[in-house]
Formats: sequence, C-alpha cells, structure tokens
Amino acid sequence: MSDTQPNTFVANVDLKLKDKLLKDLKDQGFEFTTPPYTIFSAQKKGVTCIFYQSGKMVVQGKDRAAFIEFYLEPEILGTFKFTNPLIGVDLSPHIGIDESGKGDFFGPLCVAGVYASEKDIGELQSIGVRDSKLITDINIHKIADKIKNKFLYHIVKINPSKYNEIYANFKNLNRLLGWGHATTIEQLIEKSNCRKVVIDQFADESVVITALKRKKIDVDLTQRHRAEEDLVVAAASILARHAFLDGLDQLGKDIGIVLPKGASAATIAAGKKIFSKYGIDGLLRVCKQHFKTLDQILGKERQ
Repeated sequence: MSDTQPNTFVANVDLKLKDKLLKDLKDQGFEFTTPPYTIFSAQKKGVTCIFYQSGKMVVQGKDRAAFIEFYLEPEILGTFKFTNPLIGVDLSPHIGIDESGKGDFFGPLCVAGVYASEKDIGELQSIGVRDSKLITDINIHKIADKIKNKFLYHIVKINPSKYNEIYANFKNLNRLLGWGHATTIEQLIEKSNCRKVVIDQFADESVVITALKRKKIDVDLTQRHRAEEDLVVAAASILARHAFLDGLDQLGKDIGIVLPKGASAATIAAGKKIFSKYGIDGLLRVCKQHFKTLDQILGKERQ
C-alpha cells in the first residue's frame, strides 16, 4: 500500500478468527479496549485496529500500510499481494544481514545472512517473507524452513556461555555485533561470490566497516535503518529470529524452566527461580551477564 491509499482500510473478517487476532495483536504489542459494538479496539503507535461484532474491521494510522500488507492480508484475509508487486524492490543480487536476541536477557545472540539472485528475490515475496517482527512465532518457523530449502544462508548463533566470554573481550555489544555481521558476510561471500551487502543498521556505520577491515573483506556495503523493508534483509531477519527462538527453547529445556523473551518482570522471576535452583553458574549458562536485569535478580547494584 502506498501513501496514496485511503486513510481508513475496511475489510470483513471471519468472527471465528477473533481469538487468533487477539493473540497475534497482543504478541505485536497492541493494547486493547472494548468500545460499544466492538469485539475489541487495538492500538499501538501508528496503528489502530477496530474489530466490530458484525465482522467488519477498520484499520487506521500512519503505519497502517505495513500492518495490512505484512500481517492482515497474509495471515487473516488470506491474500498476500503488494499494491505494486516488486516495484521499488532492489532486484539486484545481494546479501542481506540482520540479528535477533540483542535485547533479550535469556537466549542466544543470532546474526543471519541470506543471498538471493535477481530471479529469486520475487520468490521471497511469494513464500511470505516480510519483517520478522510482523510474523507470529509459529509462522517464523514455517517460513524459515522454506528459506533454508531454497536460498544460500549463514547463521552465527552465540549461546550465553560463549556470549559472556566474548563480551568480556569486546566490552561493547555493538563491537560484538559488528564481529557477528562481518563473520556472516565473510561466509556468504565464500558461498555466493557476491559482494553487494545490505544490513539493518544497528550502530554507527564505522562499527561494521571496522569489523570488515579487520577481516580484510572488501564489499559494496549499504547500512540503513528499517532495512527489513528489503526482502533479502527481511529473509535474514526471519532466520535470525528462528535461530533465537530455537536457541531460547532449547536452553529452557536444558535447564527445565521456560525462559521468557525480552527483559520483563517475568524474566526477573524466571531468573530468580534459576538462581535459587542452580546458583550463579547455572544462571550464566542461559543469560547475558552484562544486562542490568542480572543485578535485579541478584538484588545488588553493579559495581
């Protein structure tokens, strides 16, 4: 959808999907109210979604286009088509890179890369690739499998025990991420012989450039915010998220406790439970040590 579309989008939705909508929108960070004649009114920054008892859904807000195109159409209305398919999309062969897990106390840090040729970029759209933040966890796994079956990719997954060891040397998360991006780029260049790279910018541009120079890697590098709008970067974001979710789940199974995403009150509660059962060594096997969340769990101020 482009900015020339109406400010209000209206569609009819099967009432049987209300539970899925409630769960999905909650996972996406929406807050809910129940005005008269509605099943719910869901709001977050940039998007308001009102679901009426009649089955009519109204979507408004400056970010409505992404919500409609990347969530409502493919997962609720049963269609997946951009208003102008592939217009404005970079169709040149390139590598896309993104990460997942840097804001999560528990679980690994994952950096993923995908290479797509010109003829394959349209295929990414057809299998449902879009920004991983707009996809439910269940669908992340399904789409990730499709990407892995069809495209060259590389994933760097750093579990907490190794993460804490490496972080002690880097003393800086962005430098660690720079190393992860450079390593992923290096591996995909070897697999694809492509040197055009697009990444989702997470820090000053010099961070990744410096990491690439250390490895003596020469690339045509583009760094930009919201790079997940690029289909190849979006594919990388899905693989990174998939690797993070799998890693988080496995660590939880290993320790016998469900590990929450993020760094919330639920995270602190789980951390205290792990600490009481396994001590600090057990906790550090599943968490990122430099997070202030650790101090809240241990009940102390970091020196």
